[in-house]
Amino acid sequence: MRYDLVIFDNDGVLVDSEPLSNTILAGYLTELGHPTTYEESLRDFMGSAMHRVHDIVRERTGQDLPADFDDTFHARVFAAFERELTAVDGVTEVLEKLRADAVPYCVASSGSHERIRVGHRRTGLDRWFRDGTVFSAQDVGRGKPAPDLFLHAAERMGVAPERCVVVEDSRLGVQAALSAGMDVYGFTAMTPAAELVGANGYFATMAELPALFA
Repeated sequence: MRYDLVIFDNDGVLVDSEPLSNTILAGYLTELGHPTTYEESLRDFMGSAMHRVHDIVRERTGQDLPADFDDTFHARVFAAFERELTAVDGVTEVLEKLRADAVPYCVASSGSHERIRVGHRRTGLDRWFRDGTVFSAQDVGRGKPAPDLFLHAAERMGVAPERCVVVEDSRLGVQAALSAGMDVYGFTAMTPAAELVGANGYFATMAELPALFA
């Protein structure tokens, strides 16, 4: 094993939430008078913290989103999670192997702690992530593509950045990992490799991932 810590993104890597959340986000923004397609939501917001949604809408329109935007969006997303969220195919096998090999791992997500907990509880992944191994953009001042979240996770886990590897499926996440001085592998199930520029390698299914760590 070449690394002392594996840092997983959450949405799209551990839980198959990106189609659900971006469909809801695009619909809600459109409802509020900011026409957004599902594809545009993926392009602009996939892998980012909520403040990026506010920032981009403000930059493009000069308007602020409603004060209750985040609460309403999350309520809709959590309801969808409870109905239909699943774990990413094959990810439990990856986690089983890491645990069997005694390789430390954690999750560092742009989503809120509540979003992570709801998704993990719904999919059964909560049993794989003990207290102290779940990190959110809420914990730092800036979300991805800033490196802050990954550096925070490494520090809390007691591992030097250069000994960490990040598993990501978004352009912003890959940028954040590289800025943190970490290796990063791009998951191409939803995002083409050409959009994950700079990644150390790519994989299309979770079955391919353990070999990249060796």
